[in-house]
Order: sequence, then structure tokens, then C-alpha cells
Amino acid sequence: MKSGRQKRGERAKERKVGIPQIAELAGVSIGTVDRALHGRKRVSERTRKKVLQIAQQVRYTPNLAARMLSVGRANVKIGVCIPRETHFFYDQLRDGILDESRRFEPLGAEVLYRPIDKLGARECERVKEMLQSGVNALIITPGDPHRIQPLIDEAEANNTRVVCAVSDAPGSSRSCVVCVDPDLGGRLAAEMMGWAVAPGARVAVITGMLRTEDHRKKTEGFRAMFPQCCDGGSVVEVVEGHEDNDETFRGCLDVLERYPDIAGLYVNIVTCLPVCHALRARGLAGKVHLIATDLFEEMVPFFEQRTIHASIYQRPYVQGQTAVRLIVEHALHGRPIPTAYYLNPAIVMRSNLYLFRETRHLKPVPSQNPAANELAASSAAVAALDRQVLA
Repeated sequence: MKSGRQKRGERAKERKVGIPQIAELAGVSIGTVDRALHGRKRVSERTRKKVLQIAQQVRYTPNLAARMLSVGRANVKIGVCIPRETHFFYDQLRDGILDESRRFEPLGAEVLYRPIDKLGARECERVKEMLQSGVNALIITPGDPHRIQPLIDEAEANNTRVVCAVSDAPGSSRSCVVCVDPDLGGRLAAEMMGWAVAPGARVAVITGMLRTEDHRKKTEGFRAMFPQCCDGGSVVEVVEGHEDNDETFRGCLDVLERYPDIAGLYVNIVTCLPVCHALRARGLAGKVHLIATDLFEEMVPFFEQRTIHASIYQRPYVQGQTAVRLIVEHALHGRPIPTAYYLNPAIVMRSNLYLFRETRHLKPVPSQNPAANELAASSAAVAALDRQVLA
């Protein structure tokens, strides 16, 4: 025998369920349901759990058009200050930001996109411009956290929410950082390196700028973890290439010359192609274990020829989506922004190379002899890149 509440629940499932129906099933007011669903105050925890449980049971989904009519346009103006270079990575971050913001355009969300040329270059000037233009939220990638900190603190003091993506400014009052935990990324790379090299191996780290929080913490995580994963192993050098291809190439060549027995390289920035070319120039491609960071089309032939053995993928598109979503849901629903939102990294290897957003469209077409065709295509691609960089 079904109770009256169960029968009412079944009838609710048969028709489109909204907040009034949930209120009826829960025995509370419409206002209480609205506050419970959108994380507002003045609702007991017991009532909140009850409302959320009923909403889940009846498969309630909010109607964004109705929400817009009830609360008005959010008018969320988001300033975006991220680098153009290295575009392999930051184009994906930008696309995630812009695609997600388009979903919220009917609710008044708009993006003021003001990129900088390179990480840390004129970022303070650009952020000042956006603050003067009246943005009420910022998405930034701090290249020099100490310089940008006063502007972040000023923005937050004026109720302009600041979300750092990719890298952090931990000493500031920023609202949130969205990234793959850099310390975890470095430790993960160290553990993978430890599996691959012999006991007592000497390895080096190729990074961008140690003043940048993301680069520094990846480096520190790797240096702390590697000796634990490789008996007698050591990190003999950390090369700062400042995300410059020529500087990274020369720095890597120098390390390979001074340490001819080096067993592995960890590149903790997206600028890995100069390292691949340096290994090829020294005849060490495939012999030195190379762990890179992220993924883009030009890396594919180096994976296929085993110059790159693995890469730590940071999901830049999802980082951009998440940053926008946190800001808009805070503005629209009053949902608190977490202090940190860490994404789970993925490991890229030859076996799963074509499963990622950046390379899915490149999957080779099967042929009578796919292995031979793949090798030929890879050789041609690598040779072309070699000519461009080494000329």
C-alpha cells in the first residue's frame, strides 16, 4: 500500500516538476525550496537535505529562462587576462572560457578579453585597464604573483572576484585558483621517471620561470619526489627557459653537453619542442627519457617516434570552463567560490594519444600497412620541424 506522499511523488514525475511541486512534496514554502536549491542562508541543514533529496528523486532540472525572469539579468562582466603564447596551451584555455561564457549570455554574462603577449608581460597594466572598465570578475594567469598581488587585493576589496587559472598568486586575497595541483604534477612526473630510469640516474628539469607559482611548485614537487622513487637518483640541473624556444633549446643543449650520461628530462611547461630538437641534435632522442607537459598537435610525431615518452595533461579547456562557471554561479545563485578547484591530471602516452581534445581529429586512417605509414608520416613531420628550428 503506497502512502499519500509516494503517490504525490509519482504524479509529480509524470508532469514537469518545478519548485512549487517540490515545495508541496517537502511540505515547505516555495521560498524555502528556492533557498535550499541555490545554497542560500536561512535554511536548516535538515530541510536542505530533504529538499535536495526530493529534487533528485523527481529529476528536477532548473529552467534557465524562467530563472532569468525571476532574478533578472546577472550582468556579469568577466575580464580575461591570459597569455597568447604559448598558444598551443592558452588557445585551449581561451576557448574553454569563451565557450562556457556563451552558455550564460542569456543571463547577462559577457567577457572582456584582453590577452597579454607572454606570461607575465604587462599583466599589471592590462589588469588595471580592465578594473577601470568596470568588470566585476577577473580570470587571470599570474606570471609574476608578487607584482600582481596588490591589484588582486584591490579588486577583491572592491567586490571584484578574481579567479586564477593555471597558476596561482597564493599570497593574495584572490577568490580561487583553478588548475591541476602543480606540486602533484611534479610528483607524478617524478614517480613516472623513477619507474623508467635505472638506480642512481641523473635527471634534469626544464622549466619556464621559477617566480611563476606553477613552474616553481612543479619543480619543487619533482625534486622532492624523484630521490624517493629512484634509489640514488638525483636532479642535477634546473633550466629556466622563460618559455622562449631559443633560450630553452640552448639551455637544454648545454645540460646534455655537461651531463653526457643524463637519463631523463622533465619539461614542466608546454614548451617541449625545443627540448625534443636538442635531444635529436645530440643523437639522444629515445635514449633520454622525456616527460613533457600537456598536448598539442605538433607533439604527435615525437610521441610516435618515442622521443616523448609521456606527458602530464592539465586539461586547459576544462580549466577555462570551470573558471567561468564558478564566477557566474556565484553571481547568479550566490554559491560560494571554493578557495581552490583542482582538476585531476591525465597521463598521455602513445597508447591513448588520440583520445584527447587536441589530437582526436588526427587519428591515423587504417591502411594495409598502418605501422609503416605512421612511421613515415612521423619521420617527415619531425624532419620538417628539425629544419625549422635548427636552420
